[in-house]
Order: sequence, then structure tokens, then C-alpha cells
Amino acid sequence: MTTPTSGPATGDGAPDRPATGRPATGPTRTTGVTPARTTRAPRPADRPLRALRAPEANRSNALPAGAWWLWALGLATAASRTTNPLLLGLLVGVAGYVVAARRTDAPWARSYGAFIRIGLFVVGVRLVFSVLLGSPVPGTHPLFTLPEVPLPDWAQGVRIGGRVTAEQLVFSLYDGAKLAALLICVGAANSLANPARLLKSLPGALYEAGVAVVVAMTFAPNMVADVARLRTARRLRGRPTGGVGAVLQIGLPVLEGALERSVAVAASMDARGYGRTAEVPPAVRRATNALTLGGLLGVCAGTYGLLAAQGAVYGLPLLIAGLVAAVAGLRLGGARSVRTRYRPDRWGARAWLVAGSGGVVAVAMIWAGGVDPEALHPGVVPLTAPVLPLWPAAAVLVGLLPALVAPVPPPVGAGSKTRPSPEEDQ
Repeated sequence: MTTPTSGPATGDGAPDRPATGRPATGPTRTTGVTPARTTRAPRPADRPLRALRAPEANRSNALPAGAWWLWALGLATAASRTTNPLLLGLLVGVAGYVVAARRTDAPWARSYGAFIRIGLFVVGVRLVFSVLLGSPVPGTHPLFTLPEVPLPDWAQGVRIGGRVTAEQLVFSLYDGAKLAALLICVGAANSLANPARLLKSLPGALYEAGVAVVVAMTFAPNMVADVARLRTARRLRGRPTGGVGAVLQIGLPVLEGALERSVAVAASMDARGYGRTAEVPPAVRRATNALTLGGLLGVCAGTYGLLAAQGAVYGLPLLIAGLVAAVAGLRLGGARSVRTRYRPDRWGARAWLVAGSGGVVAVAMIWAGGVDPEALHPGVVPLTAPVLPLWPAAAVLVGLLPALVAPVPPPVGAGSKTRPSPEEDQ
């Protein structure tokens, strides 16, 4: 009668591992290989940390495109409220870090570099115009003098050439940097938000304008993808990919190809019935138009009142009333839509955190402009070195929150092997 062993027997009849008691961690007698340790189950104290950790992005937890756009528009609003180059550089750095941390490998996600180049071009053009056409900013530090072109009497206030001062160039640099930062923040939204997913988030009352929106929203991403494709083709053929000559040769094909692809997408949507509406009573249609148009006019007037110093009293109430009327009109007009949504975007806690971080940056910068405007707008007459205000800079750092809470995109090439990426699941 044989005694049963506690594990699979080896050549000498001894089990490799005891069935009970403490698991063996050393090498076995026969193979000399150390068994792999079992994965330790997470302790209860680690579960909150694992819940706060950003998950890997997939088709179910991808952020809505509207959240990325609200975040980027918040940063752009903050950039429009200051000319401090330190704050503008901090805003650009925040946007660039979030793009680098959460950008996918989709073709339209590569447009951020193009917006950076456009921003630098804007700064250069602003400086050139200031040198050639002059500036109303007086200065006491002349750098050089250009030959001035005499102009007739009816062109008083405009000059071509003349003296160029350091104050004039610094003012132009600050002004151009503000516009460049605004463009770069918008470019961050183009790199992070899928245009197709953004189109799905449009209210039902705006479906009739969906074809035009498709052309407008997909033109820039398609143009960036065509530029990369044509540059790769020229490189394989041994032709130069940089310089003015290469830009002139590929400029027209790029514009034509991007427009054709955008129009093709719009035509396919129109063929599938996108934008068609159901019959509604005339009274409802007139009420919808009145609420939407009146609400948008109220939003414009309220925004102007907030920006102007004289309209600060009536600006906020008029803006709130306009928003309420516009939302009511869009909600009422959405009842006309007969289009259904396949897998609609869900706004979870992470999406609200991403959108809210941009709103916090915008509100903090607007508040700082009213409390300490000199810190946000450094003087140029006389020339003074810009100083970084601490609490507005700390508020700008809130814009880094999407790099921590937004789902992490899969590595390049991993999305097609494991699971469909959020951009491909449309």
C-alpha cells in the first residue's frame, strides 16, 4: 500500500512543493529553479490610492472631447487677460506638458507642433510690423533708425520707417506673445480632443449646421496629416522636405487634399441623414428661434459688459440670463432631432475635473486682473523687468490636473494589438 504524496512526484519520489504550510521559496532539489512568488493582493490601505490612479484609456472611459475643449478655452481665457511673459510661458508649459502626457498617436494629435510654429510666426510678424510701421508707444531708448517714407497729410498717425526704440519692441513682443499663447492653448485642444467625438457632443438644435461644423473641425487635423504624409513621400524620393521651395510645392496639394477629405466626411454624414429633423408645431419653432437668438445676443452683450469697465454692473446678470435663454432654446430645439447616438459620451468625475481645472485658471486670472493689474501687465514705459506673481502662477498650475486624472493613452502601437483605441471606436 503506497502513501499518496502532496504534490507531483519527481524522479526520486519527493514532491516539488509541500501542499500545506509556508510556500517554498528556495530552489527545488531536482530542478534548482526558484519558484515564482505569487502576486500579493492589494491591502485595504492601498485601494484608495489605486482608485485615484489614472486608468489606461479605452473605449469606455475616454474623456469627452468637450472636456478637453473647456480646459483649453480656460487656459486661452487666462492667456488673453495678461501680457506678462512669465505667466504666458507658464501657460504654454502647462498646455505642453498635458499634451505630452495624454496625447495619443492619432494623426490629428500631431497638430500641436504646428500650432507652436504658428505662434512663433505670429510673434515674428508682430515684431516686423512694429519695426516697419512704428508703434504709438513712446520710448527713450532708441536702437536704430530706418529711412522714413513721407506720407500725405490724410495719413496722419501712420508712418513707415523711422526710429525704433526698445520700449516699442518690448510692447510688441508682449502683445504677440499673448496671441501666440492663445493659439497654442487652442492647439492643445486640437491635439487632445477627437473632432468626431466633439461633433457627437453638439446639441440637437445644432445638427442642421453639422455639415459645416465637420468641415471646419476636421480641416486642420487633416491638413497636418497630409503634411506628414507628403513629407514622408518626398523624403523617400530623395527630395528636400524643408525650405521655402518644398513648402511652395506641397502647400497647394495639402490644402486641396485636406479640404477634399473634410468635404467627403460631410457628404457621407449628409447621406446618412445627419441633420434631418422631425416636424414640430410652428409655435415651438418660433419659440426655439427666439430663445436661441435672444440668448446668444444676451451672452455677447454680457461678455462685453464684463470686459468693459463701464458695464461691470449689468454684465454678469445679462450674461447669466443669456446663458439660461440659450440653453433653453437649444434644449427645446433638440426635440426636433430624430438622430440617435451610438455610445454617447458620459461625463464622469474625471471629465468634470479636467473641465473644471481650466475654469479655475480662467477665473483666477480674471480675479487677479482686478486685484493687481500691474502684475499681469508689466510696464514698458519706463522699462521694467516682469515679475512672476505667486498666487496667479499657482492658479495656472491647477491646469496640470488633467495630466494626473485623465486616462493614460496606450503606448504607440499597443492599441491595435490589444484593444481598440478611443479614437478608432467611432
